[in-house]
Amino acid sequence: MWLDQNTSYLKPVRYAIGYVLVPPQKIALAPQSVIYWLGDSASSREKLMKQNDQLRSRNFILENKVQRLAALEVENMELRKLLSASTKVQDDVLITSVTAVDPDPYTQQIIIDKGGSDGVFVGQPVLDAHGLLGQVIDVLPFSARVLMIADNNHAIPVQVNRNGVRAVAVGTGSLSQLDLIYVPNTADIKVGDTLISSGLGGRYPAGYPVAEVTTVENIPGESYATIHAKPTAHLDRSRHLLLVFTHDAGRVPPVELWQDKS
Repeated sequence: MWLDQNTSYLKPVRYAIGYVLVPPQKIALAPQSVIYWLGDSASSREKLMKQNDQLRSRNFILENKVQRLAALEVENMELRKLLSASTKVQDDVLITSVTAVDPDPYTQQIIIDKGGSDGVFVGQPVLDAHGLLGQVIDVLPFSARVLMIADNNHAIPVQVNRNGVRAVAVGTGSLSQLDLIYVPNTADIKVGDTLISSGLGGRYPAGYPVAEVTTVENIPGESYATIHAKPTAHLDRSRHLLLVFTHDAGRVPPVELWQDKS
């Protein structure tokens, strides 16, 4: 040790021995390095998992917001159409929303969020952005029940917009079809004709779109033609509706009065 500290003769030897000791030192330190590496890896993995969870949650929230935005865009478009329709209606109107649909498969009725406290009355016409949807049949303070034109207990006097030919459109229970009853085979009604409310009976004001003729069948030997029409109102999807306040509202006769009693 004295020679190593006070002379330089052993420095080359010590330097050479350093090469020999490197592998054992690395081997000796390997477990500690592995432990440190595992600790860092575990910490990094935990951080990555935490960040991944946060990103997944944020992505879920953003997806939910996108879906809600899409729904709001559709609702905004519907309200714009409804607003456009309201400007074409000469009577006073009130916007309402559908809150429930009657689950009975044999009826076509809905519940709206306006009632007697808003001035809603029995027999009041109801429209959507595309045409006549139905009429109010029951009123509560803050809600009302609407009978849609597709209900098989509903009938409405109509006329062909093209030539004024009159008929009666009755509900079939299907949201996509109305039937025209007691129309003579000789009547000038064609596929594609638009049917509007005639105003007869006093319940619905004249001129509102009701349906479009889809089928005209003249059966030889029969007195009346078989005519089907599709409602112009979106009975199965419209959420926002118009309540029409008209002073000449009356009562549409029940469908039984239009049916053959023989």
